[in-house]
Amino acid sequence: MKPCQIPAPLKPGNLLRVIAPSGTLRELTAFEKGLEVWRDRGYRVEVTQGFDDRWGYLAGTDVARRIQLETALTDPECRGILCARGGYGGARLLENWTFPDPDKVGDPKWLIGFSDITSLLWSFSLQGVSGVHAPLLTTIAQEPERSKNRLFDWVEGRSLPELQGTGWGNGLAIGPLLPANLTVATHLLHTPLQPDLSGVILALEDVSEAPYRIDRMLTQWRSSGALQKVCGIALGRFSQCDPPKNLPSFSVEEVLHDRLSDLGIPIVSGLPFGHDGENAALPVGIPVLLDGDRGILRNEN
Repeated sequence: MKPCQIPAPLKPGNLLRVIAPSGTLRELTAFEKGLEVWRDRGYRVEVTQGFDDRWGYLAGTDVARRIQLETALTDPECRGILCARGGYGGARLLENWTFPDPDKVGDPKWLIGFSDITSLLWSFSLQGVSGVHAPLLTTIAQEPERSKNRLFDWVEGRSLPELQGTGWGNGLAIGPLLPANLTVATHLLHTPLQPDLSGVILALEDVSEAPYRIDRMLTQWRSSGALQKVCGIALGRFSQCDPPKNLPSFSVEEVLHDRLSDLGIPIVSGLPFGHDGENAALPVGIPVLLDGDRGILRNEN
C-alpha cells in the first residue's frame, strides 16, 4: 500500500465542505444535526451546490457528483471534506475519473466518511492521502461522545486510544490500516481503485447482508488471493446480518470464523466500528499494531 500523508491538523474556524458523492439524502433531520455537531465545534461548514440533488437512488448524476468532489478538492480555502451519507454511487463517480492535478488541489485535505465512502477513501490512499473511516454527517449526531471526541482528536492532531475487541490468536501484526465496508471493497477488488493489499491490516464491517452473502464475498477474497496478502484483520460490527428465519443457516459469526480463522494471521473481532452503533474513527493508511492475542488495535505513529 502506498504510504499515506496525514493532512495538517484542523483548527476551529477552518472551512469544511459537504458533498454527497453516493446516495441521495432521504431526509434532512439527521443531516442538519450532523452539520450542528461540526459547527458547534467551531468549524465553518459549507454545503457544496448539488448536495441535495436526486437522480434515482443517487445524489445527482455521476457528472454532477463528480463536480461536487472536484469543487471541494480544488477549493484553496477548504481543509476537509465531509460526506453527507453513504448508500451507493461512489464507485460510479470514480469510474474513468482522474484525480485533479496536485497544483489545483494544494495541500492534502481530510476526507471523512464510511460505508460507500470506502471507494473514495481508497482512491485518496492511492494518491498518498490518509482519509478517515468515520461517521457521516447523517450518523455523527447519534454517536456517543467518546466516538465524536475520537474523531475530533485525530483530525485536530491528537493521538488515539487503542481499541479493544476479542482476539483470535496468532500474535502481533504491524502494517498500514485499510478500513472498508466489505460489500463495497469486494466490488473494488482487481479494479484500478484497489490499493496494494500486501502487508496491510484490513478492517472490515458491513450491514444488512445475510450470512451466505458474507460467505460468498469472503470466498471471493480467498479465491482471488487477496486475503493471502494481508497481515492481519480487524473486524467491526456486522449489523442486521441475522440469518433468515425458518431457513437453515450459519450465523454471521460462524461464517467469519469459518472463512477467516485458518489464515494463520492475527485477527481481532468485535471492535467498535461500523453501522448501527459506535463507529470509532479509523485512519486510512497509517501504521497500526494488531494484537491477536490480547484483542487490541492501536496506532503505531
